This record gives sequence, structure tokens and C-alpha cells, in this order.
Amino acid sequence: MIDLLVVGGGPAGLATAIHAARRGLDVMVAEPLPAPIDKACGEGLMPAAVRALDALDVRVAGRDLRGIRYVDAAGGRSAEAPFRTGPGRGVRRTVLHEALAARAAGLGVPVVRRRIRRVTQSGAYVTADGITARYLVAADGLHSPVRRALGVSVRPAVARRHAARYGLRRHYAVEPWSDLVEVHWAADCEAYVTPLGPRQVGVAILTSRRLPFDEQLTRFPALATRLAMAGGTAVRGAGPLRQQVRTRTAGRVLFVGDAAGYVDALTGEGLTLALTAADALVRCLHEGRPQAYEQAWCRLSRSYRLLTRSLLWVRNQPPLAPLIMPAAARFPGLFRSAVNLLA
Repeated sequence: MIDLLVVGGGPAGLATAIHAARRGLDVMVAEPLPAPIDKACGEGLMPAAVRALDALDVRVAGRDLRGIRYVDAAGGRSAEAPFRTGPGRGVRRTVLHEALAARAAGLGVPVVRRRIRRVTQSGAYVTADGITARYLVAADGLHSPVRRALGVSVRPAVARRHAARYGLRRHYAVEPWSDLVEVHWAADCEAYVTPLGPRQVGVAILTSRRLPFDEQLTRFPALATRLAMAGGTAVRGAGPLRQQVRTRTAGRVLFVGDAAGYVDALTGEGLTLALTAADALVRCLHEGRPQAYEQAWCRLSRSYRLLTRSLLWVRNQPPLAPLIMPAAARFPGLFRSAVNLLA
């Protein structure tokens, strides 16, 4: 019997496995997809995420990011918030996965190509499709099958009170024109432009309208014009983004990353929370206090949840949504403080 089975070999799962191996736990990762794993993602790491990767001895190639710029898609008004605690980094999701996978392999963590379909547990261990472990960590994504099987997701009827939002991402072969992540605001969607490297930017669109990427991009005329002659890759999508979860612990099963619950990608904090929560989770297990992880997760995610929910609420109010961009420009100190609270 191993100490820990991690279900899901994305950044949250691999970070958990790395922390566990460094603390001397016998850990295995189960992931059905071949490496490297790609997904719809803004691909901008906030400074806290860069520091969390440094703590794991994981180095990723990418483009340093100086801060965040909000841009009004209709009128050209903008507001900038430089990071105060060091740069962020624009990193292709596949590059991030390869770096984390290499670090896990260097620590001797086995990754098995297996889809976990059935999880049972007793007072002393967990069994998942024939693999027995003292604990199981579900890092299996936004629509976590493990979470669904254990019944800790909030029923869709409850979550439906909030407008469903979706993410679409495409890469463009164009030289980055800024060292900032640009967030372009339109009436009911945003476009996130992240510099990733020489002649490559990522564009992620968050929207409640289920329309093709090119049609969504027309909501941002200046951005669409800039990208018109650039070659674009295939589009990846994800959603609905909002995932409400009752608890991060269910017996000997713990949840991390998107599987632990998700508000929205509006503030770009998903990877930061995944990396820092992985550290807290393993620390709680190592100390023999798995039940303490719920409180630790709530503490780590408090600022993200508060600011993201608040901004999303304003975003969903037709009279207030048009004021977001003017407010950021009118009160730059408040805008910079909010960005750096998350950074």
C-alpha cells in the first residue's frame, strides 16, 4: 500500500506529487492522457505562482510579465498595475507541464496511464481501480469525476443562479507588443492577451455567450485588427467555469486545483491557488492532520474568492458592468492594490 495516490497529472496533481515525494511519502500519479497535457488556460503566472514553482525547484522558460493592463475595447481607455513583488511569467501550458513532469520524474514519482473510475474507502485506506493508498488526492480538473462520484459538488440547480461562463484560447504567431497581460473589456466578455515568447501570444476569451472564437473576437476591434494577419492555432475551450464544492475533504480523499472548486478565471489566480494549496495539502497529510486542509484551503483562497466573486457580481449587473473599466482608470491606486493583493 502506498502513502498517496494522486488522480490527475496536470499542474495541481504533479505539484502535489512533488511536495509529497520531497517529504518522503510514497506517491503515485494516475493520469489517462499522454504527456504533455494541454488545456484552455490564460497561461499567465502571477508572481506568487512563479515563487511557488521556484520553491519546487521547477524552472520554466517563458516571458517575464511586468503587470496587468485593463483596456476598454470600445474607447481605448486603459489602466496599468505593475507587480510590486517581482515579475510574473507567460508560459505555454505544455511547457509548464513538461517542467513539472521532469521534476516529479527526477524524484522517482511513477505516473501510470490509467483512468480512475471507481473509488472506495474505509477508515484506514482508499482503493481506486485496484490501487490501494492511505490517502487519495483528486486533482482531476474542473469537472472532477472523483468529486462527482463522492457527491461533494453542489447540485447544478443551485449553481444555475449564476450565469455560466466559458473560456476559449488560441495562440497567435506575432511578436508580443507589451510585457503586460492585457485584459480587454467588452460588454459581456473579456479577452486576455498573454505574451509567451518570441512571436507568440496567447489570447483567452471568457464569455457567457457560446459562439465561435472568431465571432467572439469581433467584440474587440482593435485587438482583432492587430491579430488579423497573424497565424492562429486551433481553439481549445473549457467550461462552465464556476464549480461549487461543499468541502475539500471527503474521508481519506482530498481535492486540489480546479477539482477543489472554482469561481472564475477573471483574476487569473487558478494556477497560483493550485500550487500553494498542493503544498498546504501535503503538509497537513505529513503532520497527520488531513482534516486541517479544509481550513488551510479556505485561508489560501480567501482573497481570490472574495475579489473574483465581487468582480464577477459587478460583471453580471448590466448597469454596473460598463463602469469597471472607467473605475480602474479613475482610481489607479485602488486598481493597483487589488491586482497586487492577488499577485
